[in-house]
Amino acid sequence: MNLNIRPMTEGDRAAVFELLRATTEFKPFEVTVAEEVCDGYLSDPVGSGYQALVADWDGVPAGYICFGQTPLTVGTWDIYWLAVLRARRGRGLGKALVTHAEKSMAKARARLITLETSSKPEYEEARRFHLAQGYEVVCRVPDFYDVGDDKLVYWKRLR
Repeated sequence: MNLNIRPMTEGDRAAVFELLRATTEFKPFEVTVAEEVCDGYLSDPVGSGYQALVADWDGVPAGYICFGQTPLTVGTWDIYWLAVLRARRGRGLGKALVTHAEKSMAKARARLITLETSSKPEYEEARRFHLAQGYEVVCRVPDFYDVGDDKLVYWKRLR
């Protein structure tokens, strides 16, 4: 395996969009938002407020993470999107993406990182992954996304 974590480029756009569409946990309207965020980043990487990285596996974008400083905070950052091709899961790509993103956030003087996910059963793998990366659940908002679909907020302190 030849793995390279690097900033997303315009040349990655189609592969990242396909990756997002193939991630069955994401609903179509969520993928639309993720695509809009990607396009915003690609058109203005600095001004968009987002950073986007891909996990390039032997020349193919096999993972994606999008993160950015949380508006109206000092030193708080959000991980907005994280996806890895299903066929490549369990091989360290997600961990490599999160680690790389955390280092980037730490260089930018991040104090803490938050992320959110669903309480639905199909998100169990994602929840276990976040816990394994050292994130803790700090909030549960019942019925946030839909009736019976709670929002879980995770956090990790960097300094």
